[in-house]
Amino acid sequence: MKIAMIGQKQVPSRAGGIEVAVEALAVRMAALGHDVTLYNYRKCPERTKDACQTGKKWDYKGVHIRELHIPNIRGVSAVLGSLAATICAVFGKYDCIHYHAEGPAAMVILPHLLGIRTIVTIHGLDWQRSKWGKVATWYLKHGEKTAAVYADEIIVLSKAQKQYFLDTYNRHTVLIPNGIDKPVKREANRIRDLWGLERDNYILYLGRIVPEKGLESLIEAFLQVDTEKKLVIAGGFSDTEAFYKKIQTMAKCDSRILFTGFVSGEILDELYSNSYLYCLPSEVEGMPISLLEAMSYGNCCLCSDIPECAEVIGKFGYLFQKGSTEDLRRTLQRLCRLPELVEECRVQASEYVCGRYHWDEITKETLKLYEKR
Repeated sequence: MKIAMIGQKQVPSRAGGIEVAVEALAVRMAALGHDVTLYNYRKCPERTKDACQTGKKWDYKGVHIRELHIPNIRGVSAVLGSLAATICAVFGKYDCIHYHAEGPAAMVILPHLLGIRTIVTIHGLDWQRSKWGKVATWYLKHGEKTAAVYADEIIVLSKAQKQYFLDTYNRHTVLIPNGIDKPVKREANRIRDLWGLERDNYILYLGRIVPEKGLESLIEAFLQVDTEKKLVIAGGFSDTEAFYKKIQTMAKCDSRILFTGFVSGEILDELYSNSYLYCLPSEVEGMPISLLEAMSYGNCCLCSDIPECAEVIGKFGYLFQKGSTEDLRRTLQRLCRLPELVEECRVQASEYVCGRYHWDEITKETLKLYEKR
């Protein structure tokens, strides 16, 4: 089949869960003999012919990458990127166009009207995220509604999302979760040199630095926990620099709290491999790939009790009440004092998640939707 994917900003990249998922699917589809093109888009600072050249092409692991350089206009770049990608794709004679996320899904009406098969993956109810203003929230909700009406198939990542679309739009969806690759576990070498981190001497958060991840509650709770362990907050920010500075200020009074910035490669492997506990205090999620990754490395995980996290973690981790700093503090303190509880989760968590979430199987299930008529 000839397949196009739209919605990711950059592949290869670990900028977000969408980028990780798109790369995993596209590379496997290409290995199976399918012709896959990813329409990435980059923001360019000036409206010049050189800076905004459209259509740069290259290949990555058998996948065709086409970069669309979009003018950097706040609040508009993402819309322009998905529009430009859609216009290019509808002339590309694709058998299927796969949109990722609610914003890009607003464009699904164009290929639908032209008779091109369309699939939309809802990676999360993005309009719920607190970083968006009123106009952006409206547009994301519009994209969701457009997908519900015009997409040939909608993929959701959790039972909660499946029920949401049924209740809200009377639209049946297909549940295909995210997957996980077998991890590469590493000793604490580079993280020791960079930040003085050793195995089991830190609690880890790894993900985007955005308000809906619950990092304010995590920092407030950790400040009150009696432990010598450190709190490592690893990740970059996207349009949320002010929030990043805010939580850095909150943490300034406690030398145990460390910000690493964006991490990848061996450093990411080492952080996952050697943490005492992984904590994801999110208030909004689709299906958190970081949680799947943390469990695959054999981490004991502590998450907010939102359905999207509870569904992944099962009985192989710990939950606290969403938004409750006190419940988070109490649970963190208990797990720091009782390492046997942490150890109980570790081997079970890795076996459970690696045995349940396979990118190879997920790719096959996705291809079945492309081919369905």
